[in-house]
Amino acid sequence: MEYGATLIPGDGIGPEVTEATVRVLEAVCPSIRWERVEAGAGAFEKLGTPLPQSVIDSVKRNRIALKGPLTTPVGKGFSSVNVALRKALELYVSLRPVDNLSGVKTRHDNVDFVVFRENTEGLYAGIEHEPVPGVIESLRVSTEKAWRRFVRYAYEWCRYNGRRRIHLVHKASIMKLSDGLFLEVAREIATDYPYIETNDILVDKLFMDMVLDPTQFDVVIMGNLFGDLVSDLGAGLVGGLGVVPGANIGDNCAIFEAVHGSAPDIAGKGLANPIALLRSGVMMLEHIGERAAAANVDQAIRSVLERGEVRTGDLGGRATTRQITDAIIAELS
Repeated sequence: MEYGATLIPGDGIGPEVTEATVRVLEAVCPSIRWERVEAGAGAFEKLGTPLPQSVIDSVKRNRIALKGPLTTPVGKGFSSVNVALRKALELYVSLRPVDNLSGVKTRHDNVDFVVFRENTEGLYAGIEHEPVPGVIESLRVSTEKAWRRFVRYAYEWCRYNGRRRIHLVHKASIMKLSDGLFLEVAREIATDYPYIETNDILVDKLFMDMVLDPTQFDVVIMGNLFGDLVSDLGAGLVGGLGVVPGANIGDNCAIFEAVHGSAPDIAGKGLANPIALLRSGVMMLEHIGERAAAANVDQAIRSVLERGEVRTGDLGGRATTRQITDAIIAELS
């Protein structure tokens, strides 16, 4: 069966890590037909917009996309393309697995939890204005509809994937209405899944407990801002942003991406670590039902890292992007 997939190479190291990922995925699933489109800073320079309509149309047509990191200017310039894509395609679920990889030294062993982050509302919706000079208002919008579809998806995912313990992450002690609505909706939905243990936890306590012992968590569900922060904390627990995958999922489309930045300081030098995007590619294969191919790539990545002979600089080695990609391809069964 042939699959159409949108490929967004991205900015900075994006083209290097996407090329590496495509090489590996084509080795196990040659039936993928890639449709390359451009977004981000490069598109802005060429076309005057960081998110051409052709990108959105391509993802809608193919239903799946693999995306390299995109540059977002800080404090000026165009708004986040990542946020714009999630809004335009209604990608309301951010799914970020966090687990140890053998051979990557960390403070904690046996870490294996999943972060679910609502992707379309909250402070990260970017609704800001300046009512008077020198005063900025940022609106945190929460709706029952958004919470309901997001939480339902998370519970269904847990049911399908055999996850049996959920923590609802909030700050309802302060944000009584917005986070209160989240808890109300989530607790109602939880009653439909009596075989899944549901707890709730304040976000600040979650941070402390994760630093002390992250192995006590299985699945954590939360809003947009908290989810972004917890995802990066999770990455730090298992080796950094260079090894953790991510996906943004809606009812009709899904975009799979690494959660790290575009690293312009090493762009074009062939030093970038492709593993985070490779593991996002594994998630894409699972999403389209190519589970044997996904397992093949996942095991190859783990075997290469466990031996420790070929590693990029961020993991304590000296390998180039091509060298670690070649090693992973050679490991495929």
